[in-house]
Amino acid sequence: MKGCVDLNVHHDEARLTAQLSDLGVQKGGALMVHASLRAIGTTADGPATVVRALRSALGPAGTLTVPTFTPANSDTSPEYLERVRGLDEDAVAELRATMAPFDPAETPSTMGLLAETVRQTRGAIRSEHPQTSFAALGEEAAKIIENHHPDCHLGEDSPLARLYDLHAQVLLLGVGFNVCTTFHLAEYRVPRPVRRRYNCVITLDGQRQWWTYEDVALNDGDFGTLGADFERLTPAGTVRTGRVGSATARLFSLRKAADFAQHWLPEHRPPGR
Repeated sequence: MKGCVDLNVHHDEARLTAQLSDLGVQKGGALMVHASLRAIGTTADGPATVVRALRSALGPAGTLTVPTFTPANSDTSPEYLERVRGLDEDAVAELRATMAPFDPAETPSTMGLLAETVRQTRGAIRSEHPQTSFAALGEEAAKIIENHHPDCHLGEDSPLARLYDLHAQVLLLGVGFNVCTTFHLAEYRVPRPVRRRYNCVITLDGQRQWWTYEDVALNDGDFGTLGADFERLTPAGTVRTGRVGSATARLFSLRKAADFAQHWLPEHRPPGR
């Protein structure tokens, strides 16, 4: 049936590497990946096979980066608001009391098995933002990850801006533009971006505490439409498509996507949104 993944097909590392190279993954480059392992299909070692294939396609001088976000330690995230829906005051208080502070070495990501596998791979570096951390492996990992300011989710003081500077590529592997983190960078670069308050649990001086800060209001509700326009309105080949395993893959320049979004957002979002 169209759109279904054939779980009986096994994809080996060599074939995945070849498919990634054929798609256009640059040797020695920087690559940010969003992926659905289920869409890719069955591999010998699960997500580890896919990580090895990605690193093989990038080569020893390349750098693999993934978002490793952690919304579970915040009471201003959509995930938290969904969790407390319908709970009484005592239940909410109990939940808040058990929310663990972010620990870059231990706190699991909610971005899927591939991101978790990269995060746990020996040599990986993870940024210390308590909500929107990234993990990276490879030559430029430190340059990408270091100095992620705690009050800047995805702007100029985040790994996204460093990836922009490095002319990184973005790979959507079995997922759509609706999860394309790159577009958030443009939210910081539009004139007079909307700002809001965020609140999360951190450890400070060895003590668990709530921390409140202000940053740009993030909104991915129109990213699917934004991505469709990016693919449709840019020159042929800007977004390269192909198959990796059983998944549909899209590969494109992070810089081109962010620049397109920076012009698209003011024209398509009402003021204050």
